[in-house]
Amino acid sequence: MYNVVVVGASGAVGQEILKVLEERNFPVGELKLCATSRSAGKQMVFRGRTYTVQETRVDSFAGMDIALFAGGAASKEFGPAAVEQGCVVIDNSSNFRLDPRVPLVVPEVNPEDVKWHQGIIANPNCSTIIMVVPLKAIKDVAGIKRVVVSTYQAVSGAGMEAIEELTAQTRAVLDGVDYPPKVFPYQIAFNLIPHIDVFQEMDYTKEEWKMVKETRKILHDDQLAITATTVRVPVYRSHSESVNVETMEKLTAQKAREVLASFPGIVVLDNPARKEYPMPLFCSHRDEIFVGRIREDNSIERGLNLWVVADQLRKGAATNAVQIAELLIKYRCLRGRQ
Repeated sequence: MYNVVVVGASGAVGQEILKVLEERNFPVGELKLCATSRSAGKQMVFRGRTYTVQETRVDSFAGMDIALFAGGAASKEFGPAAVEQGCVVIDNSSNFRLDPRVPLVVPEVNPEDVKWHQGIIANPNCSTIIMVVPLKAIKDVAGIKRVVVSTYQAVSGAGMEAIEELTAQTRAVLDGVDYPPKVFPYQIAFNLIPHIDVFQEMDYTKEEWKMVKETRKILHDDQLAITATTVRVPVYRSHSESVNVETMEKLTAQKAREVLASFPGIVVLDNPARKEYPMPLFCSHRDEIFVGRIREDNSIERGLNLWVVADQLRKGAATNAVQIAELLIKYRCLRGRQ
C-alpha cells in the first residue's frame, strides 16, 4: 500500500483524481487531502470514508509516497518540499513540463520516461494528451512530417468557475438579461473564443505553444513540424480536436483505422454511413480517446484527417496522472520504495 496526498483535492481535477483512484483500485494506504485555506475544512468521501481537507503546508508531505498535484501554482510552491520529504510529485500544472530534468509522460506513449525522474513527473496539457496518443500510433507505422491541429475545448478545462459561468450566462442570455463575463474575456454562451491563455511569440497563445513544445518532448522529436489553433467552445466537458497529419509513408484511411483501433487507450468510432463519430455528448466520463472522421487528405499525397474527442478531466488530467502513479509502482521507481 502507498501513502498518497492529493493537493487541490476540492477542485474539478482533484475530485476526478479521487474518483479515478477509487475506480482503478489504486493501492492507497494513508490518504491526505489538501487544498488552499479557502477549501480547508471541506468534507470529502473516498471509499466510503469521510476525509477533511487540510490547508497545504510545507509539512503536508511527511510520510507520503506520492503527491498528486491537481494544477495551479501549488506545485511550484510546495513541490520541492514534497520531494525533499521523499514523495514523488505527479504534477498537473505547466510549472515543470518543459524542464529538461522532468519527464513529461503519457503512459501509452512514453512510459519508460518515468524511470529517469528526479522526484517530479509532469502531466502534459490536456489537449496535448488527447492528440499525442493517436499521433504515436500513426508515427510508429508511418512516421510523421507535419501536424496541423485545431481544438474545440470545453469550459471545464478552465475550472469550476468557468462551468458556473457558462450555466449562468446561458440562462441570462435566454432570459434577455445581462451577464458580464468574468472567467473568459468574452461571453462564452452561444459563442466561440479563439483565445486560450495569454498571447505569446508570433501571436500564438500559451495553450497553442504548449501543444507544440509538449508534443515534441513526449514524442522525442524536436524537429516535428506542428502548428495549433486552440478555441474555447460552450461545451461543459470533453475536448475535441481536428487533427491533420502529414505522414512520411503513405497510410490509407483503412490502415489508419486498424492501427488506431489496435493502440492502447484508443476507441475508433468511425462509420459515416451510420452517422457514427466521436462527440463530447457521448465521450464524457470515459477514459478512452475516441477517434473518427478518419479520411485521407485530398490535398496532399500522404495525409490524414482525424477527429479526436476525449474527456479532458479524465484522460486529459486525472486518469493520466493516476496511470503515471501506477507506472511508478510497476517500474519500482518510487523513492525509498525500491
